[in-house]
Amino acid sequence: MKYIKFENQNNEALYGILENGSVKEISGELFGEHTQTDNEYNLEDIHVLPVCSPSKIVAIGLNYRDHAEEMGKDLPAEPRMFLKPGTAVIGHGDEIVYPDHMSSHVDYEGELAVVIGKKAKDVEESDALSYVFGYTCHNDITARDLQARDIQFTRGKGFDTFAPIGPVIETELDAGNADISTYLNGELKQNSNTSNLIFNIPALVSFISKVMTLLPGDIISTGTPAGVSPMNRGDVVEVKITGIGTLKNHIV
Repeated sequence: MKYIKFENQNNEALYGILENGSVKEISGELFGEHTQTDNEYNLEDIHVLPVCSPSKIVAIGLNYRDHAEEMGKDLPAEPRMFLKPGTAVIGHGDEIVYPDHMSSHVDYEGELAVVIGKKAKDVEESDALSYVFGYTCHNDITARDLQARDIQFTRGKGFDTFAPIGPVIETELDAGNADISTYLNGELKQNSNTSNLIFNIPALVSFISKVMTLLPGDIISTGTPAGVSPMNRGDVVEVKITGIGTLKNHIV
């Protein structure tokens, strides 16, 4: 099932279920009890919003075998975590702002994102998927020059608009075998499959939950495959994941 967050003509923020180009509004809590209503919208008539409002984005570095090979690095022994702030979140169709007052090298990083559905603390791998609500696309925008300059990744990863997510949350994805690709101005740049993840979804949920409590709506971004390169003002970047759809943003 594909859940989408949107704004109607009355500027109300709502959730709905996307089916065949139409959106059927739901009532209740997305991460709790909810029911489908009789209200229906054409996808073309609504403004798509970020699919959730995470308290944190826990991102994983160097988690694709092909990316590790590309970078000439050994496979990590355990997940390498960093955080992106909730203020970096934007949605499908929103603009990524190039921070040219600080950076001159900004990269895309197409990633599969896990959306947490219920509070998770000290979770075991065998039970980890029961805490996952669904999956979405994430573009882990990175000011690469600042990342290299700083001791940690906060500045290079944390600018406003540096965390596009969407366009939907898919609840029925086979996250262990999904094609993922990134296009820059229509040109294929990244092309891989989540089967190439070094640490899979259950391992990541368990590992992270033993460090920090994950809350409903939090996001785990699972790492980027090979093919990362810079973007410039005026570019269009698209992250496509089979079963979820396409996250598209312009750089301004």
